Amino acid sequence: MPALNPAQLEQFHMQGYVVVEDLIDTERVIAPVIAEYEGVLDRLADELHADGTIASAYEDLPFQERLTRVYHESGKVHAQYFDFSLPQGNVQPDTPFWAGPAVFNTLIDEDLLDAVESIVGPEIYSNPVQHVRLKPPEHLTPKNPDTGLPQLGVTPWHQDNGVVLPEADESEILTVWFSLTDALVEHGCLHVFPGSHRSGLLHHCRRPGGLSVAEPQMPSQEPVVLPMKAGDVLFLTQLTCHGSLSNVSDTVRWSFDLRYQPTGNPTGRPAFPGFVARSRSRPETELRDPAQWEQLWRNTRDRMSRDQENDPFNRWSVDDEVCA
Repeated sequence: MPALNPAQLEQFHMQGYVVVEDLIDTERVIAPVIAEYEGVLDRLADELHADGTIASAYEDLPFQERLTRVYHESGKVHAQYFDFSLPQGNVQPDTPFWAGPAVFNTLIDEDLLDAVESIVGPEIYSNPVQHVRLKPPEHLTPKNPDTGLPQLGVTPWHQDNGVVLPEADESEILTVWFSLTDALVEHGCLHVFPGSHRSGLLHHCRRPGGLSVAEPQMPSQEPVVLPMKAGDVLFLTQLTCHGSLSNVSDTVRWSFDLRYQPTGNPTGRPAFPGFVARSRSRPETELRDPAQWEQLWRNTRDRMSRDQENDPFNRWSVDDEVCA
């Protein structure tokens, strides 16, 4: 079983993070995901070409080059087409998302769950705070006309506990981050502040680039840069302060950002659906049908599109003095 060994567990608990190399099988797990997303890009490119937004569907280009061309020519990052989550507001009946079988099989991969179990225990719940991130080279990424920043660029310093509601502050939510392609320094890999999880929840400010730790509360230690290969997995506590570098390469940085926790604890995002990924005591409760998982998200989209007075997603106020 590829569970974390004692040295890896000690680093995780002492430093707030650990990288496990070659945990995910690139041929068995990652290759089907890449193939699945090629179909998603087909649909997006065909729609944009049909309505005249782009001059061609560029079906002869390889995936990464095609994605970058479509984003650049359309002037928009179409991240929602690929994500296996929904926006936090303005959800419509046709808001796109992708919850395909290859993605689902990644979430319940036995090797991955064995490692997760060594941290959170044998009753594992898939927390719905989860995303796929396809980050094109920043020099080719469309800019936000209001800020001048890339529409999908650097991830600012934050803690994952800061993006959920206070109900989950006592939950042990494990972040699982891995790249489907190599994520080296030039691709915009992650960096972390070792030991920052011991300082508790820091105040976060709502900035144009996303939630970020308030400047007066930024950790004082030196950050560690974490270049990783496809198949390597980074485990973070929910309080470890981390962010990403700029993608200054000519290729797309493609990663999954997942969460797991002990079953029965609040997820911090009750509007979204989670599921039992593993149960040693009640295996019959495990979700193993990808169509059922996709339907959970379809039902959530239907509910949120009907009720635009959506549940809260954020604990922070734009008026907080520390963010002035």
